[in-house]
Amino acid sequence: AQVLLTHDDLEDHDRYLNVRSTLQSLIQNQIVPIINENDTVSVEELKFGDNDRLSALVASLLPADLLILLTTIDGLMQDFGQPTQKLIPNVEKIDDTIRVLASGTRSDTAVGGMKTKIMAAEISTRSCIPMLIADGRKRDILPQLIQGEEIGTLFQPDDDFLPGRKRWIAFCHYPKGSLIVDQGAHEAIVQRGKSLLFPGVRAVHGDFSEGDVVSIKDERNREFARGMVEISSTKLKLNEPPAEEVIHRNNLVLL
Repeated sequence: AQVLLTHDDLEDHDRYLNVRSTLQSLIQNQIVPIINENDTVSVEELKFGDNDRLSALVASLLPADLLILLTTIDGLMQDFGQPTQKLIPNVEKIDDTIRVLASGTRSDTAVGGMKTKIMAAEISTRSCIPMLIADGRKRDILPQLIQGEEIGTLFQPDDDFLPGRKRWIAFCHYPKGSLIVDQGAHEAIVQRGKSLLFPGVRAVHGDFSEGDVVSIKDERNREFARGMVEISSTKLKLNEPPAEEVIHRNNLVLL
């Protein structure tokens, strides 16, 4: 069954749940969904852009048992393109060291490259789904993987995985704006799991409505969380919010 998706299908929560229900029903009836982006109606600025991210989002919403990305190299490489290059068979945790390895690996025959695959791995592993990158040109690659042969690079599920609603907030939205918060608010959110309160907001950027997802940044403009606001940007900029709570902790996700 062919399923064509747009970003709006995943950003709207009701449609998100409908997509999940449809895919699960297909699978339960032994029908294989073949999924792609609906380019004919997608808005350019809101496109998924590549199937790496789309596949991770679909894996996350199901949720899947495993995500496999087939490409034109064996997996994530140390010293890619150099005589000393070697395969990294296992990644326990995605950090800046891993992200640096992904730079400069763009393929001439594919949209994206290793950078977008690492982005997909971050979505997948934080959804408690292992992800594997392997060379799709190799004969019988999928049967070999399913039989447990050690091929490619396996990204292990993150211990700090997100529940379903928080995955939807973190991964299925392009932030409509951003909030710059002070050090006290940053510590309250990161270290104590608190809600974002109005006194901790130092600046408001963009135009957004109640219920929109925004980026939360520290005073050095580094994004560390996303959340669904309870107060519009207009009211926040007037400096007279109707309530003190800007984002409830249940609608706030650390990145």
